Amino acid sequence: MNKIILTLAAVMTIGFAACAQNKGDKRMQTENKSLVAYFSATGTTARAARTIAEVAGGTLYEIVPLQAYTSDDLDWNDRQSRSSVEMGNPQARPALKDPKVDVAAYDVIFIGYPIWWDQAPRIINTFIESHDLKGKALIPFATSGGSGINNSVRELRKAYPDLDWRDGKLLNGASRNAIQGWVSDMAF
Repeated sequence: MNKIILTLAAVMTIGFAACAQNKGDKRMQTENKSLVAYFSATGTTARAARTIAEVAGGTLYEIVPLQAYTSDDLDWNDRQSRSSVEMGNPQARPALKDPKVDVAAYDVIFIGYPIWWDQAPRIINTFIESHDLKGKALIPFATSGGSGINNSVRELRKAYPDLDWRDGKLLNGASRNAIQGWVSDMAF
């Protein structure tokens, strides 16, 4: 009799845990509408953004510069390249092709970008300054050939201290499962 009671208790505990986990996964998708806004110069950040949007059940929005970046523009070895000039000027704000997205409908905004000079590209500043992001949970994610994300997040927090920044994540080559784990571990 004791074995039957213990077995039933174990089954019920596992069942309750499974229900609680399923509710946690749905919370991100149903309680918090998410926008995945990203800038990608080469396609790497775009791949990570698409996966986040799929996993989070979010809306995908590409931050597109008015003038597209060419390979010459992205030559970080050339101090006169467009990206070098922009990153050398903290006040640079490259124009957006589609400057506005209706962020009012979203509670959570993932902001993705490649790391340039250990920071977010200046077009991310343009996006942030073009939208009212107060009251939104902002979650940065980035891709990089060699830098981490920490300094870029620190700089964003410093530039926009009134916004609700969450910890960021570097997603170089992250698998769908790794991204899914990261997204589902978030608490809002």
